[in-house]
Amino acid sequence: MIEGQPRLTPDEYAALVEQAPIMIWRAGTDGLCDYFNQRWLEFTGRTMAQEYGNGWAEGVHSDDFQACLDTYLHHFGLRQTFEMEYRLRRHDGAWRWIFDRGVPMFGSDGAFAGYIGSCTDVTARVEAQAALAEAQAREIQTLQGLLPLCMFCKKIKKDTGAWENLDQYIHERSGTDFSHGVCPDCYPSYTAQLRAEVEVYRSEKSGF
Repeated sequence: MIEGQPRLTPDEYAALVEQAPIMIWRAGTDGLCDYFNQRWLEFTGRTMAQEYGNGWAEGVHSDDFQACLDTYLHHFGLRQTFEMEYRLRRHDGAWRWIFDRGVPMFGSDGAFAGYIGSCTDVTARVEAQAALAEAQAREIQTLQGLLPLCMFCKKIKKDTGAWENLDQYIHERSGTDFSHGVCPDCYPSYTAQLRAEVEVYRSEKSGF
């Protein structure tokens, strides 16, 4: 603490922890949780007695439970900070993704005193990342597969059945913009075509 900085009284510290905008938990040296702040209890809709010890784990999604437990016990044994994400059941029954960070505590004598952790709801981020990954996977699958391409105008047939310009199709899926020119191989044919079109136009105008 910075010298001269006012210290929090026990009551002020307790109020700060209880009113913090994040969920806070604490575990003793035996690994069992012995405290959850009001934010946690409001989130789960359970009492302190229900969450006490290993009771909190009843709210962890079954698919995430083992990885959650393994991470906790592994780092607890090493007295190391850990971070993990898992789904926790909210009071309304909805599963929410939680980012949980636990930090070991040590007394003034250096003795291990347990863990304190903070949890935040990161569902929006996790779902956004999942949606982005799914969209990217679909685009990769599309680009790796066969694309129905018109052999004459080079338009692509979309899933909706509509035909779209190749440039626009690629731009919508990759953000790529195009600048158009004529390559050396195509230039003679391009100029010959232009001359032919000019001759046709002149003939039509002259009536011959």
